[in-house]
Amino acid sequence: MSNSSIHTGHRQRLKQRFLTQGLDQFTDVQALELLLFYAIPQKDTNPIAHELLNRFGSLSRVLEAGVEELKQVPGIGEHGTVLLKLITELSRFYQVDCAQRVQVLGDLNDCGAYLAPYLYGRPNETVFLLCLDAKCKVLCCRAVGEGSINAAAVSVRKIVETALQANATTVVLAHNHPSGVAVPSEEDIRTTCRIFAALAAVEVHLADHIVVADGEYVSMAQSGIRFDGYRYY
Repeated sequence: MSNSSIHTGHRQRLKQRFLTQGLDQFTDVQALELLLFYAIPQKDTNPIAHELLNRFGSLSRVLEAGVEELKQVPGIGEHGTVLLKLITELSRFYQVDCAQRVQVLGDLNDCGAYLAPYLYGRPNETVFLLCLDAKCKVLCCRAVGEGSINAAAVSVRKIVETALQANATTVVLAHNHPSGVAVPSEEDIRTTCRIFAALAAVEVHLADHIVVADGEYVSMAQSGIRFDGYRYY
């Protein structure tokens, strides 16, 4: 039997196993091998999957790797790189779409759950503003800057303008810590207080600021941080 016939049979068996059992019983190598079938049709993808895991250390780090890093792995090529980078991006699209089914956010927990998917898997710090009307209905959720919340790239004026353009009564800020933990820094808190004051001047209430990292988030408001004077409960 030719190698191509063996590989064809193996691919079909792995596909059928996935369709009937899902990925729960798959190893990381097998999951990557299956995924790469759809970018590398003429090669055995098992050695490539092993090389990816050996080089980056884990499945999550493979999916987080940069484009140029992935291209350096023998056998990956442009199609494989696009497919691997697509996974995290598409997962974020899916999570955001699920969150958007909820149109009225009754409390801060609802706001945190709504915002966290927007920051899933982002390699750079990004700031989002969630705008709500008087009945806590979602008006919009928009990126208002890239970089740390206190960086020059994040304009307080842009945040205020976004809230006013949406005709928001209440807003919630969110940003991510890509390589850290979901704990607000002192500078995060000070900057949030400045934003709170700027929004209050135009009669928009900043209800919370959440910090997202590694799939978890921390609410500043629920942590006892007050924005009207920078003190703790």
